[in-house]
Amino acid sequence: MYVRKMLTVAEVLHSEDQPQRTCIGCRKKAPRSELLRLVAEGSGSAAVLVDERRRMPGRGAWLHPSESCLALAVKRRAFGRALNGATGTAAVERRIKPGTNAAGTLPIPPVEAAPTVQPESGSEI
Repeated sequence: MYVRKMLTVAEVLHSEDQPQRTCIGCRKKAPRSELLRLVAEGSGSAAVLVDERRRMPGRGAWLHPSESCLALAVKRRAFGRALNGATGTAAVERRIKPGTNAAGTLPIPPVEAAPTVQPESGSEI
């Protein structure tokens, strides 16, 4: 007699049946759900965009959402090879490094609150 095993949600999500993609940074295969899809912006621009919904037209490249994989991809010049000459990675850097501002420079340090000063009551001598 054959007994069918019930799968949990975690087992289904991590099964080998999910589509596998290769990260352009570290060159390791991973399930599509763990990677960011990147596309070249159309109309002759060299900018690389993050395709959050994974629905944008055109050739896509895949990258782990980590600073180390981003650094490897930039060092290897993988964006230009994977996306036909696209090299502008500012949008990808903003997505992976949320602490950077729009110009892509270092994050602005938080402003510390000034210490509160207690008013003198006159009874303290």
